[in-house]
Amino acid sequence: MLKDGKIWMAQNDQGEDMFILPKMANRHGLVAGATGTGKTVTLKVMAEAFSDMGVPVFMADVKGDIAGMLCPGTDTPDMQKRIEKFGLAAAGFEYKGCPVTLWDIFGKNGIQLRTTISEIGPVLLARILDLNDLQSALLSIIFKIADDNGLLLIDTKDIKACVNYIQDHRAEFEADYGKMSPASLSAITRAIVAMELAGGDVFFGEPALNINDWLAQDMGRGMINILDSESLINNGKLYSTFLLWMLSELFERLPEVGDLAKPKMVFFFDEAHLLFDGASKTLLDKIEQVVKLIRSKGVGVYFCTQNPRDIPDGVLAQLGNKVQHGLRAYTPAEQKAIKAAAASFRENPAFNAVEVITSLGTGKALISFLGEDGVPGMAQKVSILPPQCSMGGITEGQRDNAIKGSLLYGKYAESYDPDSAYEFLMRQGQEEAAAKEQAKAEAARAKEEERLAKEQAKEDERLAKAQAREEARLAREEAKLQEKLAKEAEKQALAEEKAKQKVIKSVGTSVLGTVGRAVGKTVGDSVGGTFGKSLGGNLGASLARGLFGTLFKG
Repeated sequence: MLKDGKIWMAQNDQGEDMFILPKMANRHGLVAGATGTGKTVTLKVMAEAFSDMGVPVFMADVKGDIAGMLCPGTDTPDMQKRIEKFGLAAAGFEYKGCPVTLWDIFGKNGIQLRTTISEIGPVLLARILDLNDLQSALLSIIFKIADDNGLLLIDTKDIKACVNYIQDHRAEFEADYGKMSPASLSAITRAIVAMELAGGDVFFGEPALNINDWLAQDMGRGMINILDSESLINNGKLYSTFLLWMLSELFERLPEVGDLAKPKMVFFFDEAHLLFDGASKTLLDKIEQVVKLIRSKGVGVYFCTQNPRDIPDGVLAQLGNKVQHGLRAYTPAEQKAIKAAAASFRENPAFNAVEVITSLGTGKALISFLGEDGVPGMAQKVSILPPQCSMGGITEGQRDNAIKGSLLYGKYAESYDPDSAYEFLMRQGQEEAAAKEQAKAEAARAKEEERLAKEQAKEDERLAKAQAREEARLAREEAKLQEKLAKEAEKQALAEEKAKQKVIKSVGTSVLGTVGRAVGKTVGDSVGGTFGKSLGGNLGASLARGLFGTLFKG
């Protein structure tokens, strides 16, 4: 509730009003206490006061009762007693609801809330996936490869496609990005699938949340954005990582504004211990850095947890406004934690802080708020004011009306799947498969052509050899034929020669006989008588034969 422009939170035992100063509200704060001690009421009182001041608020609804802030409170005898005790009627107290927008990662109890894989980044995604240090480092390399290759990571199928692509082309990337273990790549894929099975994949997609939509007002009152977390809280790492992502988004998107008269937004981080459980040093450093620097963006962060020891010292030291509800000490460790919680307050000599913390009833608290000079006020034992809104939950009908009545419902209700890494790599994979198939076909064709060429060469060689053999055979037969013809010609020539010689011899003999007889006759006639004829004919023939034998010899 606002009073004199300040956030009226409580009254101390002396009846003095206790305020959070608006200009100190972005110095962050802590609301701690055991279950049932009144933390939720404290959060509602703070949130509705910020809203009345025009400051947008984010809250997580872990138990389902924060959503009741959209309804006005109910008048009861107990409320009347509290109104009278604090003098609220004179201060203008009235039952009223707050402007509320309901959100839900799963899209059931609020407007669907999403972000993209690229926006959440490797550090926070590694936390959601519960990766070890080696796998987390490899995930950062995967994001780097995606950025370098223009691969847009929207949802889980995009990051899986990217991991599979790197797995298939690991040798090509290792020269530039270092060795990448196939086992670690497979482990990342399995972790993503496990997250999908748990329903975490619905958180990633488009349209992604525009954090500026949470900086809205409704008729001058700050919008209270409530994230339904009854189911989400079962996945503590997803829940806490999502809230941290929102803080990071605010830190990265909002401009530097310095010290303002009031915050631009207030962020309540319920069940804050989930944020730090099992967090790596890298993540703890990031959280501490964001908490330290985000106040310069005009954002106040209030951690709500059961025990201050749930918050690391580096973060706890930055929480200037503290509300400590009752704690119980049943073990030495719990007693030590209470002493530590008491020691974080500026000592009040009027009481023992340790004893007060252990004896606080419901609605009571030990508080310390920053003063005008930024110095924490002395610890005060106080009673927290009641909220003006409902302390309970809402019906399904009220929830449905609130969801569909929001101006943002139409913007985020329907998801869409843009062209991103998965689609790009699918096309590239199809092109590569087609290219491989074509190369395979060309290789097979070339191999077939080579086989046919070899067979043709063998056939040509066989035909050439056969032709050579045939030509050799024909040459041999031709030679034999020529030889035979030559022999026959020679034989014929010899026969002809013999025949010629015989003819010549016959003719010669005949001629010689005639000539010889003629000569012999002539000689005989010369010699005379019968003796002379006989002698002359024989002698003439013999002489003629000798002469013509000499002439026709050879």
